[in-house]
Amino acid sequence: MVTRKGYRKSIGLADLVSLGLGGTIGSGIFIVPGIAVGIAGSSSIIAWLFASLSVSCVMYSLAKASSRYLATGAFFYLFAKVFGKRISISLVFLYLVSSVFGISTIASGIGQYIFSFGFHDINLILMVEISIIIVFCLLNIKGLYLSAKIEIILTIAKISPLIILSILLLPFLNESNFYPFYPASSFDFLKTIVIVYWSFTGFEIAALFSDETKGGQKIVYRSLKIVIGITIFIYIFLNFSLIGSVGSYILANSPAPLATAYGLILKESNIVIGLIGIIAMLSAINAYIVGTTRVLQNISYQLGFQILKELTFSGSPLAATMTVAIITSILLLFFSNQFEELASISVITILLPYFFVCLSAYKIFFDDYKTKIIASFGAFSVFAIFALYFVIPFF
Repeated sequence: MVTRKGYRKSIGLADLVSLGLGGTIGSGIFIVPGIAVGIAGSSSIIAWLFASLSVSCVMYSLAKASSRYLATGAFFYLFAKVFGKRISISLVFLYLVSSVFGISTIASGIGQYIFSFGFHDINLILMVEISIIIVFCLLNIKGLYLSAKIEIILTIAKISPLIILSILLLPFLNESNFYPFYPASSFDFLKTIVIVYWSFTGFEIAALFSDETKGGQKIVYRSLKIVIGITIFIYIFLNFSLIGSVGSYILANSPAPLATAYGLILKESNIVIGLIGIIAMLSAINAYIVGTTRVLQNISYQLGFQILKELTFSGSPLAATMTVAIITSILLLFFSNQFEELASISVITILLPYFFVCLSAYKIFFDDYKTKIIASFGAFSVFAIFALYFVIPFF
């Protein structure tokens, strides 16, 4: 008997949640809090709240729209049904660009942590970065079930210390650290929102595995809500604890704000935060690779690219995975030590797909007043952030 090649329904709610959290909670939360308070002071917490609201609207729009047009790889089928094939191809291309740059960004971030531990051989660090990508690609080829279970372990290992740190910092809270609450100009505050938004990207990965999920769309929708809920809780709670215990000035002048905060509790804080950071980025690389290969396989299937659309008998997109490994490795060869440049490209190229996700929900559920309001705010906030990204350099 010959087994038909196709995706296997091998993962459940916990797997989807861990993949969504893996894509969202990565290197951003270890760097952005210090940058944000350096611009907007303690009022940066409001920027985190605004970004939380915006991303929640995008999440709701994605959940609603994908419930109508459900498919693994999600975006091509959804955008093609609402906006047509040409626009869909462009948007999926932008998403893929964002994803491969995102993978390279995270791998580069791991290299920076390794460098901070005293290993200064650039070529060795580059080999480690590329090797990590190859290892996770091989795990993905082995099957989504294995990648998802590894993701659960990595996710627990990275979010638990963040929650514990937030709790341990509570006794060190000082009300004076929140004053003056709004020392920045209005434009600086808007700039903070743009920077903070980077930390929220990646949640959509939880919606990319519908053909491989036990339980259908209800599980996908629940996973998105849980991912956003946990992410918002950790980000707001952690930033509140960081600002209240350490203070904006110290955080803004620290290259590793979480390590500075941990220094109130542990002497070897840099090592602890470094290890947590590496775990967080390993988790993010795994999630991004799994999600990116599904999107690439899906659009290749839709466009008839024979090689890239093929699946193994275990349901893995072999050629798509190898392509992602090659492209991200090449990017690292040219941008290994340029973390900020990689991150900027990754963020800006994902904002337009987010914008069109909201427009999709608006058009599909035009008679649903609640969905129209949420999708409208999501579209407006994402487009405003997109526009601000290009305006900021002129000020």
